[in-house]
Amino acid sequence: MADRPPVRITIDGEVHQVPAGELLIKAAEDNGTYIPRFCWHPRMKPVGMCRMCLVEVETPRGRLLTTSCTMPVNEGMVVDTTSAVVTKAQEGVLEFLLINHPLDCPVCDRGGECPLQDQTLAYGPGESRFVEEKRHFEKPIPISDLVMLDRERCILCARCTRFSEEVSGDPLIEFKERGGLTQVLTFADEPFASYFSGNTVQICPVGALTATPYRFRARPWDLEAVESVSLADAFHSKVSVQSSQNEVVRINGVDNGPTNLGWLSDKDRFIYGHLHSAERITTPLVRRGDGLVPATWGEALDLTAERLGSLHGAEVAGLGGANGTNEEAYVFGKFLRTCVATPHLDAQLGDGLDPQLLAGVVDRATIDDLDRAATILLWAGDLKEELPVLYLRVRRAATTGHTSLVVIHPRRTGLDDVATHKIGYRPGDGPDVMRRLAAGEDELAGVLETLMSGPVVAIVGKTGRSEDARLAEAVAAFARNLPDAKVMPLARRSNVFGALDMGLAPTLLPGRVSAASDDGIAALEAMWGPLPEEAGRSATGILEGLRDGDLRALVMYGADPVRDHPDPALATAALERAEFVVALDLFLTDSSRLADVVLPVEAFSETEGTATNLEGRVQKVNRLLPGPGQTRQAWSVLDELAGRMGSNLGATSAETVMKEIATVAPAYAGISWDMLDWGEGRQGVVIPGVEATQPLQYVPVDTGLRSGGGRFALHSGTVMYDDGVRLRMSPSLAKLAQTPFVALHPGDATALAIVDGGAARVSSASGEIEVPVRLDPTLAEGTAYVPANLAATAPLGSPATVSVARVTDGGDG
Repeated sequence: MADRPPVRITIDGEVHQVPAGELLIKAAEDNGTYIPRFCWHPRMKPVGMCRMCLVEVETPRGRLLTTSCTMPVNEGMVVDTTSAVVTKAQEGVLEFLLINHPLDCPVCDRGGECPLQDQTLAYGPGESRFVEEKRHFEKPIPISDLVMLDRERCILCARCTRFSEEVSGDPLIEFKERGGLTQVLTFADEPFASYFSGNTVQICPVGALTATPYRFRARPWDLEAVESVSLADAFHSKVSVQSSQNEVVRINGVDNGPTNLGWLSDKDRFIYGHLHSAERITTPLVRRGDGLVPATWGEALDLTAERLGSLHGAEVAGLGGANGTNEEAYVFGKFLRTCVATPHLDAQLGDGLDPQLLAGVVDRATIDDLDRAATILLWAGDLKEELPVLYLRVRRAATTGHTSLVVIHPRRTGLDDVATHKIGYRPGDGPDVMRRLAAGEDELAGVLETLMSGPVVAIVGKTGRSEDARLAEAVAAFARNLPDAKVMPLARRSNVFGALDMGLAPTLLPGRVSAASDDGIAALEAMWGPLPEEAGRSATGILEGLRDGDLRALVMYGADPVRDHPDPALATAALERAEFVVALDLFLTDSSRLADVVLPVEAFSETEGTATNLEGRVQKVNRLLPGPGQTRQAWSVLDELAGRMGSNLGATSAETVMKEIATVAPAYAGISWDMLDWGEGRQGVVIPGVEATQPLQYVPVDTGLRSGGGRFALHSGTVMYDDGVRLRMSPSLAKLAQTPFVALHPGDATALAIVDGGAARVSSASGEIEVPVRLDPTLAEGTAYVPANLAATAPLGSPATVSVARVTDGGDG
């Protein structure tokens, strides 16, 4: 809008300059005149249904009463929003809307923040002439596990149905019946099972749709709120975190133009339930015999300092830091490199991409670049499952502009229905697809022709956990040669990009500086002191070192390698054979249960700092509540632990740490909390990329894939509702966790004599599982798809191949 030439219009006698073609309702609001509305929403197409936004516009034929939400402005337009005719029309609209409205404001969850209530007081007639019996429906009815519907309150504005169709692509809620019986409902036997259902609750202008986790928890005037960013994934949607009686009771989306546009996934919105779980660790734990028992902070820190201090630095390693703030990650890395003096640290757990690819792309795409792209190449995981709000932005670009979308993935994805081209392949065949695409061979010639239409945004990542990460490097290298191309590398953990920027990788120093850079090492040593000289190990190397006895101790911060590493057997063996393990965490996970000391730390909304998202945007994370029990902020725990080991990290507050980051990390020079709290900085500040030091290339390797004999290439895909600890401890989301299964191509299932719904045994070197079979014709033959990070599928790990066999009624394959 900003690049449109301005036109002059007159609103209520005042002349304004506004962008040509802007909708009148938006132009008026931007210039201080609020026009009441119900159906209009700035992020959806106008429909002019509710008629509340009527205004008078002067025309050559006289004054025209029209809806301002459907009227574009033009040069010389004269508008009256307060005339007697407009006032009478608005009164009539409200009187009509209230004919059947139940007027149950005292017991309605929307009371106190209801646009219908507010506008009735501001623009309504003050009394009604209707005395007839109102319309009645059963109230409320659950239309999903997260949303309740009260049809009596609905004013038929269609915001919910339009969002579901236009924005999320899940048209699972629609108008039913006609006339006085018109109502919003779901389809028969089809719940409102959208990953974005909570958005319809937030944009509903009455109390017709309410969120089950929030119902009757608080009134708006009881709430305390702060703006923050969601750390449910690496997208970092802007949110308002709201609490009552010292508990977080609601998270709403905030309209941040460069990122989420006000939308959230239901995981973003409802995952706060884990904050007040009875399973939270609220006191330090130390191992006594075979169990963990409560201890004082002094006892736990003294034991940790003594055990770590007795070891040579290179015998210790650190894992984690990708689920907290930048400040916590920075202090974690500084603690490991200076106090412990170890080079072995990694924020990823062997399931991501090369750290220098994630942190070091000079031509990194921003989220807004999606709307300007002529072509989007998506060769990564299923965004609807892994990064759902990024999915909304890609879908928006593909459906509202002139953007072509090319999706390359082994299985159907949430964006297939809006893709210009979809290319499927068997896992392990990606390098061949890459070669044929670059050469424009056969059916891929048309795809390459589409990709030559720039500007291009290439979203690259692993399509599944079992895929070779170097394929993403090949895709990035290919994409950078496309016209006017930018690359957006993906990783899924909430603040993994911030953690890598803080140096939590063996090949990186804070500020996107290579650990092999002599100048970078010298600059950091001038501020930190001497750094370890030997090369550091990545996550897999750390676990192998612990298993083999080359490493003796491990410090974990928010990491669960037993559940998250591609080889769970290796992770378990590593933790069991380590001489000493300390974990900073919220819960007893599969990994922290094996620790010798567990230190309870504060979580999202209990700690403050900054976070960096997948486009390199730094945003503020704000604190609303203190943590439960004896929990402490992670940087504070590490600072005190360092003091007991004879070092000083200088971490007196999160803001102090941020100031040090701006001094130490070159890419973060000039970033401050004041910048992120006020003005344009509230939308976040994008850190410019730096040139990757490693060449972007792919070296083919033998995956060991052999066809026949029940051997299948494994596609292990991340799902949104998994068995992650935060989701598992959030009551409203835990029941939505994906049911385990294995998907096979119908031809493969027939060859194995397995029917849809039958049982199959899936085996790998790590373990085996028995799960039901689903037929999926979008898979290539010879492929088995298994949802990742579920308790039932975790034993498989993420190998390249698995064996699949039929389980008979007697249990024999």
